[in-house]
Amino acid sequence: MKKVYFDSAATTQLRNEVIRCISEVLKTEYGNPSSTHAYGRSAKSLLENARKEIAKHLNVTAAEIIFTSGGTEADNLILNSCVRDLGVKRIISSKIEHHAVLYAIEELKEKHNIEVVYVKLDDCGHVDYDHLETLLEDTGKKTLVSLMHVNNEIGNVLDVDRTATLCKRYDTLFHSDTVQSVGHFEVDFAKTPIDFAAVAAHKFHGPKGAGFAFVRKNTGLKPLIFGGAQERGLRAGTEAVYAIAGMAEALKLSYQNLEKEKAYITGLKDYFKQQLEDEIPGVKFNGSCDDNERSTYTLLNVCLPIPPEKATMLLFQLDLNGIACSKGSACQSGSSKGSHVLTEILTDEDLQKPSIRFSFSSFNTKEEIDYVVGVLKTFIES
Repeated sequence: MKKVYFDSAATTQLRNEVIRCISEVLKTEYGNPSSTHAYGRSAKSLLENARKEIAKHLNVTAAEIIFTSGGTEADNLILNSCVRDLGVKRIISSKIEHHAVLYAIEELKEKHNIEVVYVKLDDCGHVDYDHLETLLEDTGKKTLVSLMHVNNEIGNVLDVDRTATLCKRYDTLFHSDTVQSVGHFEVDFAKTPIDFAAVAAHKFHGPKGAGFAFVRKNTGLKPLIFGGAQERGLRAGTEAVYAIAGMAEALKLSYQNLEKEKAYITGLKDYFKQQLEDEIPGVKFNGSCDDNERSTYTLLNVCLPIPPEKATMLLFQLDLNGIACSKGSACQSGSSKGSHVLTEILTDEDLQKPSIRFSFSSFNTKEEIDYVVGVLKTFIES
């Protein structure tokens, strides 16, 4: 059976160079980086070199990179400490954020009685910046804005420069989940006055279980996990040196190959879109994912003209044909609920049809796209 992986927004295939890097570190750098002997010092040196490598690509200082287990932990660290330690009493967010943000905010609302306000979205799911500014003008409470850079389901891209500038103007903290953008877009946090960001290695061909929080210096953030003094006291626990080294290697390679791979993947996306339009009349694209100026080049969220009684079998049939894709965030794949993102932007009629997220990497080919479109067409016509 042919096997096709079109779910890179959920997680990516490791690059061979990253596998070699991790394997070498596992074999040779097994010391605890907090130990003072030679084994520990060697591991510590590797850890700090990885931190410097990562910081260089974001144009920040190494001290502003705090290693975590991934994007979810980074989001929770930032959001919890902003409320608990920095005096935030009000959070502005959107209803199409990742659940790592939405659920954390709801928990903070319940436990700390903070005010939560959701910015208006247009019909495609983009932030209404005029409404955001209106919300920011209410300066009665210390406020945090939390808006993701690239939406993980529909691919919409936030204007982070505009958002950060607005937040700065109104003396408001700004946090962004950049899990789907770092490694795929140039990100310059020296230029963009963002305060906090969350990143996960496995979204840019690195290992799972590794990520980091960008924490602007002198913000006063405090730890979520207590114990040792690792990560400048902001994240206790012995660091996974092999995974962090692999993450740094993956990020380095992503930016070394960025323009070439971006052009290639954009070509795949455009080809897929054209093939779907040619072969499947009535197909639609959710959000702005069909507009390369307003969305990421790495995914298409496709609404297919299939009746509800047949739609329940679509993912099963795709899987039987060796095709990996998803109906939304991989984190919600075990849930019977529909996509909270699509619920916000689609009509009731389109919500009854199946929407599938196809996400790409440089490992994919046009031949795979032809195969997927053929399977979809056969299913629809059967």
